[in-house]
Amino acid sequence: MELIKKIKQAEAQAKEIVENARIEAGRIAEASAAERSSKLEEADSLRRQSIESAVADAEKAGLVEVESLESEGAEKKEALIASARQKMDATVDKIVAAIK
Repeated sequence: MELIKKIKQAEAQAKEIVENARIEAGRIAEASAAERSSKLEEADSLRRQSIESAVADAEKAGLVEVESLESEGAEKKEALIASARQKMDATVDKIVAAIK
């Protein structure tokens, strides 16, 4: 009789241990899922910041390049106009000289 009581107590303790283990496993799984979700959100935030930073840097670089190209184009335009003026003045002088 005493042996049966001990076996029943042992079974009850085993059930309690298993139930506690299930509860703890559930807690660990929930904590792990929450941590994973938090890390994913953090990684997504960092990715967005990196993209925004890269876009801002590209915009700045593009503006600098546009300014440089505009300046270079203006210089070439002025040089071309000056060259055309010189040729036009020389041609006008030749025509005036030929008319005289």
